[in-house]
Amino acid sequence: MSEFEFVFALYSLILGLSLVELLTGLGRTLEFKLARDAEHRAFRIGWLTPLLAVFVILDLLSFWMFAWLVRESIIASTAMILGVVVFASAYFLASRLVFPSEPQNFVDLDTHYLRVHRIVFAMLIVMVVVQWMFVATVPALVDRLTSPVSLGTTGLLLALMIGAGVTRNRTAGIVLLALLIARYLAIYLLR
Repeated sequence: MSEFEFVFALYSLILGLSLVELLTGLGRTLEFKLARDAEHRAFRIGWLTPLLAVFVILDLLSFWMFAWLVRESIIASTAMILGVVVFASAYFLASRLVFPSEPQNFVDLDTHYLRVHRIVFAMLIVMVVVQWMFVATVPALVDRLTSPVSLGTTGLLLALMIGAGVTRNRTAGIVLLALLIARYLAIYLLR
């Protein structure tokens, strides 16, 4: 087993649980929506929470791919394992917040989104900053990942996340989330 495989096993486990948490939240919400519809009671899913879920999934996948990109620089050390646990756990916590654990407490999921979006985006922004701090410590990565395109797409990501994190306007939130999703899809399709 290589050092990367040793570290990545833990990283992928926690990121995988993050993905499961998002999908479980979606399933729980859809199940509740169907029950409410059958009872002819109001429950609106809206756009904000589902778009946030899609964005968090795409962002999570980008960090999964980043781990593969930096595999040659990964060493099995206590500091690396601790960093991986903290980093991936932050993803789990952000994923946990996307959908409410008790959707019955809401008539409109946009209300839940407006309650948690600042925390979710703050966590995701911190993770991007931590990722770039890691890149700065590995000379081979600095040369590889500091191209104008890489810096520009990261700057765009941060600007859109900050905008989505601070706005309380539903329409602006939808537009910013759609742009964040489109950015990832464009990057994934152009690779």
